[in-house]
Amino acid sequence: MRTHFIAIGGAAMHNLALALHDKGYKVTGSDDAIFEPSRSRLEKKGLLPAELGWFPEKLDNTIDAVILGMHAKPDNAELLRAQELGLKIYSYPEFLYEQSKDKTRVVIGGSHGKTTITSMILHVMHYHNIDVDYMVGAQLEGFDTMVKLTEDSDFIVLEGDEYLSSPMDRRPKFHLYQPNIALISGIAWDHINVFPTYENYVEQFEIFISKITNGGILVYNEDDAEVKRVAEAATNPIRKIPYYTPDYTVENGITYLQTPEGPMPIEVFGAHNLNNLAGAKWICQNMSVDEADFYEAIASFKGASKRLEKIGKKGNNVAYKDFAHSPSKVAATTKAVKEQYPDKTLIACLELHTYSSLNAEFLKEYEGALDAADKAVVFYSPDAVKIKQLEEVTYEQIAKAFNREDLIIYTNPAAFKEYLFSIKQDTKGIALLLMSSGNYGGLNFDEVKTLL
Repeated sequence: MRTHFIAIGGAAMHNLALALHDKGYKVTGSDDAIFEPSRSRLEKKGLLPAELGWFPEKLDNTIDAVILGMHAKPDNAELLRAQELGLKIYSYPEFLYEQSKDKTRVVIGGSHGKTTITSMILHVMHYHNIDVDYMVGAQLEGFDTMVKLTEDSDFIVLEGDEYLSSPMDRRPKFHLYQPNIALISGIAWDHINVFPTYENYVEQFEIFISKITNGGILVYNEDDAEVKRVAEAATNPIRKIPYYTPDYTVENGITYLQTPEGPMPIEVFGAHNLNNLAGAKWICQNMSVDEADFYEAIASFKGASKRLEKIGKKGNNVAYKDFAHSPSKVAATTKAVKEQYPDKTLIACLELHTYSSLNAEFLKEYEGALDAADKAVVFYSPDAVKIKQLEEVTYEQIAKAFNREDLIIYTNPAAFKEYLFSIKQDTKGIALLLMSSGNYGGLNFDEVKTLL
């Protein structure tokens, strides 16, 4: 089969291209910008375009499928050529569904936690040498790519993103997968540039549940009131399995999960991660991994890339970075680090970087999100606001939204970096938490290790 990728350099797109190449497909692609690690990984497999840009002449009637990335615009020259030729054009999720129509599709959805839960499931499968196809939104230890597609695997595990499928297809990605087994970890309003009201956002999860195949399974987090309401209200013929945060203790910086065999030390920590673990356990059990085998495997799970990832430790000091940006995830992550290190001074830093977080109206959702921190810092770049063509948010709006009198706010990357490097050492030790889907205007996270 011959496939052509329009916008092959994206994190998801290049991984799919690599997976299809490994499957034996003939793969070509184009993009107007390709960054690391996509560039090196495509080059290694001979898939890196010779030139950057869009080349309509690359497309002809021998191409079986064109896969369109979100980065491409509706007037993209290659897309227009594909339409002119009458070629079959797929969005990323549409093509994944086509590749998995004959498999048992396991789809992990939720406003937060879906990457971690998907990663936990794949870790357990990998640990027990159970071969499954997959698509996950982070690079995992022990896995070469973020996408794997074969002819042989009975299962495919898909991270179910609620964002749009392509410039041509405005449906959320997870509406296209038609799961046999589905999970919803949490519902907290996000992507307000696409879903302008809370009700509109929640509706996407109601539709997701309605797409579960008849006789399928919904695993849902009953600790989340909205998830519980939506799941229990669903009337389609499916089996529903609720889960909740299991019992655990924290001793000397180590989290112990309560199991039928007694307390078991685990690598991840925080109530939200223990909740994720409970959801992953039910999914694995429905994929024929028994409870004892799940616990054996999950004990060695260290977390997904960029999800509460330890970036440095020296003496009594420790530093983490996390992809957290939504209010609920920021609150959960901040509480988790304080719970894990109750005696250390927790300095929690948050970069407002997404469309939602930089929206003046949405900011009020962050009230209390940093309350668990001993010191709370917010960074945002006025340039990012301009690039996203949003109304400027002010210092006063941010201060009022977080409702914390001692909140520290920076808008200049150099000033923020200077603050970090001027942190006074503490006899109790410092826990530094850097939360963002960006990089604080160019912060080198490796340099943070020198702070400790």
